[in-house]
Amino acid sequence: MPPTDPDVPSLKELAALNGLLQHRVRLAICVLLSKYDAMSFRRLKEVLDENDGSLGTHLRKLEDAGYLAVDKTYRDRRPVTWYQLTAAGEQHLYRHIENLTRLIDRAKTVQK
Repeated sequence: MPPTDPDVPSLKELAALNGLLQHRVRLAICVLLSKYDAMSFRRLKEVLDENDGSLGTHLRKLEDAGYLAVDKTYRDRRPVTWYQLTAAGEQHLYRHIENLTRLIDRAKTVQK
């Protein structure tokens, strides 16, 4: 039996994925912040098992894109940085998840 042409709609769905959220750490940050009102840098670092530099870079990219709001406070005279998912960040996250779901559903229905 000859091979079939690629599933072109799936390729279009791939293009619809949010490039900023395709990295596992940035996606994980947004998913965590969609569940919790806010998380500190320290807690995100613990949960995601990332080093300071890597996590800081990912958080900055999300902040620069308007996906995160940042609040710097002090606790026991020590600085604490809190992160929250913005309304725009939440919309981008849910749209990305919807596109991923459609892509996965399409992959499940592909006949071999």
